[in-house]
Amino acid sequence: MIPQGRYIVLCLTLCLVAYVSRRTYLYYFDTTQPQVTVTGFEDGKAYAGDVTGSLKGSSPYKVSHISMWIDDSLMHRDFRINKKQFDHPISIPVKTIADGLHSLKFEIVDGTKSQNKTCIERSFYTDNVGLQAALVSPSSGYRVPQGSCLHIQVQVNKQIKSVTAKVLTGSYLFFPESKNSLVYETFIPIECEQEAAEYPFTVEVVDRLGNKAILENKFQVMSVAFKRRILNVQGNKLQSELAFTQLQEQDLEDALAKLSTQSVPEKLWSGVFEVPIVSKGITTEFGVIRTSQERGRRVHKALDLIAEPRSVVWASNNGVVVLKDRFTHSGNTVVIDHGCGVLSLYYHLLDFTDISVGQRVKKGHPLGRMGMTGYASGDHLHWEIRVNNTAVEPMQWTQRWS
Repeated sequence: MIPQGRYIVLCLTLCLVAYVSRRTYLYYFDTTQPQVTVTGFEDGKAYAGDVTGSLKGSSPYKVSHISMWIDDSLMHRDFRINKKQFDHPISIPVKTIADGLHSLKFEIVDGTKSQNKTCIERSFYTDNVGLQAALVSPSSGYRVPQGSCLHIQVQVNKQIKSVTAKVLTGSYLFFPESKNSLVYETFIPIECEQEAAEYPFTVEVVDRLGNKAILENKFQVMSVAFKRRILNVQGNKLQSELAFTQLQEQDLEDALAKLSTQSVPEKLWSGVFEVPIVSKGITTEFGVIRTSQERGRRVHKALDLIAEPRSVVWASNNGVVVLKDRFTHSGNTVVIDHGCGVLSLYYHLLDFTDISVGQRVKKGHPLGRMGMTGYASGDHLHWEIRVNNTAVEPMQWTQRWS
């Protein structure tokens, strides 16, 4: 029988051997990265003033040291920890950092022979300036004809999180007038059928800290005397198109609704839009109320342009080709996404040039030749512009916004 004192010594010795053996094994063979969490610094969030947080973590062997960078500038290098578990406080002097987007990087290294490491990166904004915002009043006031776009601009004093307008029954997001601009704008489509009257609108500006500014004003919808016309098209034109395509008008409308919601969330166009053909005239103006035997009474929410036979049709502004197909009513059709919910449509093309869906095109890029495919009584180009899937007067987009 082992005496109690020797038994205790033996147990302690075995424990010490086990501890040393485990520590030795971990030192030479452990490949586990340190487990680390960051508190107090949310990715993509904005901060003002000094911000404090902490770096918490653990390692099976021990955490040897940590390093920290802000925008690739070293703040702490190899700060010694030497603990299996740690909770290290962190402070960022936001007031001394220029407003804008910044990066925060941590490197945590354990004490093993292989020096296993964990890297954590966060992005954050600094915003130490109070929010100021004002409407940029147009020279002609907030007046818009039926079937056109209401253009609203807001001037801010810094980069902000969002600007939203509530107009009639809809909400509309603003976007920078140009890259890094402090002028934000939106284009709000007014239906041809909207009653001519005065209406209020509200703009909410939110900065990255969540501060808000509310701007209010009114706009006037002006009455337009849209013309009426009888449209005579060969009686079996829609039926004959079935030899070329099974895609109907509703198929195109469904595609346009989807493309509008998927529009690139940035302004791809530049300057004014161009009439997309060397036009000799307009056969049907925007807003004309047309009646035909096959399609009944419809409002023509586009321009019908005529030109020399087989004239080249080009992109009216920069954008992305998002549709190229044939439909029974519109014939050979191209749709370009100009960003921010603005689409341009080109109908009745004789044929297509070498373009493909997903292709970036610049203003003036050839799309095809003028024709009369689809429901058409003669060679012409149906040119249409939609904003948030509402058709608006295309000629408004060929002029500079005031």
